[in-house]
Amino acid sequence: MDWTRYRFRSVWSLPAKPAVVYDVLERAEEYPRWWPQVREARRLDDTSGVITIRAVLPYDLVFTAREVRRDQAAGVLEIAMDGDLEGWARWTITADGDGSLAHYDQFTEVNKPLLRRFAVPGRPVFLANHRLMMRAGRRGLVAYLEAV
Repeated sequence: MDWTRYRFRSVWSLPAKPAVVYDVLERAEEYPRWWPQVREARRLDDTSGVITIRAVLPYDLVFTAREVRRDQAAGVLEIAMDGDLEGWARWTITADGDGSLAHYDQFTEVNKPLLRRFAVPGRPVFLANHRLMMRAGRRGLVAYLEAV
């Protein structure tokens, strides 16, 4: 097992129609408005940007995100990541009653030297850190959607 590789999956139940959720999630440069751990999302061009995240642990992760797939009809947004994180992440938004489900899938390898050094002993803490970040992201998105 490569201790620097991670596979994440989250499902968020959201109080808005899939088209509304898709419209919010496709504007990554606005994530810092509702997702506290996304510290900065700066657009480089029409299909890429630099994202800085920091959850509970005292380190930033900075990576370039490049759009791989944007398919509103299928509800799919997918990026490739390069930098402190290398891999891919994908949102898939589906209808769920009066609201929607946002499925988040990510496969990543950590390149940040500090996290690679502590890959084995730190793995449970890094996983918990990610869970807390995702929980806060869902709460922030729900509040944002309810305010719009």
